[in-house]
Amino acid sequence: MILIQRATIINEGETFTGSLLIEGERISRIYRDEVPEQLLKSCHEVIDARGLYLIPGVIDDQVHFREPGLTHKGDIFSESRAAVAGGVTSYMEMPNTMPQTITNDALRRKQELAEGRSAANYSFYLGATNDNIGELLQADPRTTCGVKVFMGSSTGNMLVDDRRSLQQIFAEVGMLIATHCESEELIRENRDRMQKLYGAEIPVEVHPLIRSAEACYRSTATAVELADRYGSHLHVLHLSTAREMSLFTEGAAEKKQITAEVCVHHLWFSDQDYGRLGTRIKWNPAVKGVADRDALRQALRSGRLDVVATDHAPHLLSEKEGGALKAASGGPLVQHSLPAMWEMARQGLFTHELVVERMCHAPARLFRIQDRGFIREGYYADLVLIDPSSPLTVTPENILYKCGWSPFEGEVFGSSVKKTFVNGAVAYDEGGVTEQLTGQPLTFVR
Repeated sequence: MILIQRATIINEGETFTGSLLIEGERISRIYRDEVPEQLLKSCHEVIDARGLYLIPGVIDDQVHFREPGLTHKGDIFSESRAAVAGGVTSYMEMPNTMPQTITNDALRRKQELAEGRSAANYSFYLGATNDNIGELLQADPRTTCGVKVFMGSSTGNMLVDDRRSLQQIFAEVGMLIATHCESEELIRENRDRMQKLYGAEIPVEVHPLIRSAEACYRSTATAVELADRYGSHLHVLHLSTAREMSLFTEGAAEKKQITAEVCVHHLWFSDQDYGRLGTRIKWNPAVKGVADRDALRQALRSGRLDVVATDHAPHLLSEKEGGALKAASGGPLVQHSLPAMWEMARQGLFTHELVVERMCHAPARLFRIQDRGFIREGYYADLVLIDPSSPLTVTPENILYKCGWSPFEGEVFGSSVKKTFVNGAVAYDEGGVTEQLTGQPLTFVR
């Protein structure tokens, strides 16, 4: 038994001083009063957590861990270790690997790759194509987090651009549909126009004009219209513009048919940072203006945006060379998402309770994850201790991503992750990832 004693617990909108008992993989007791003396003596480890925050483990609903086929960038072992170092205890991984995860056989093979090799809990999306509706309908909703639909092409070229196929997916797929929404037609028009202005070497500052706010809005509006028409459970990923916020409603995530995710980079960076960071902050959808960033922050506070994730997508720095056309889109974030959000809370942009709601509780609720995402008796002991008095400076030496870099290099976050527990075992401990690979497949109550 492990006892975490006198922590400042943040859970389900409440902050209180309490203690927590872990037995095996699960939380067995939560104490708001003093822990019985007899229990203290029987625990094999007692952690004095005075001055530390204790929160549920973060659930990241959008990562690219690059395995199979792209493992020079990252793999399940390396990126899951980076995840637990950042307090992320569960992740949902995307299908644009090599081969693409567009059949149930490929999905099973990816699940087998993670068994015994993941420091965090895991699930995998099944990718949609123009012609694999049969595979989508055969997926097991109890073990598959969702169906991923690329309504705008990005890394991996999995664009679903046939209108009839889109309608069939939204009409017939019963489980959660997660979408990447950018209008491919408008992106091509913008790219052609910018090539006439700049030639082949388009600067990265132009990227948000190519993958424009209108391209995002047009595609997101289409997805929302389809979900409204067919009653689909739609989850729109990585929203990036102020205008898109008008398409979503406020309220509790689990009560909505249509939900929305925002990523840390769209909350932290703006187009003012391209001059300093260049292609290190080139993502699809693009990082846009200050007004867009501020609108996303407000929407997160109001409840129009339900979930905070990373879209963790490692590339080698050599692959990030070039401008708007040549540099790869995406970057590594999963080790630093919680420290960045905790820093924004420290700055007064959000409350700590809101960060926990959007990073831990809401993903568990809207995906209907079994026994995770909350500090509750009987739930899995996926937990994070945060030290608010121990700043974290992001340096190449403490970056755990296989690609070896971070867009946050040089940033100083006011707090740091002290310990991470996955299924009751210590996965990260004061600066080092342990050798325990206790990640389990996520299951869903559907």
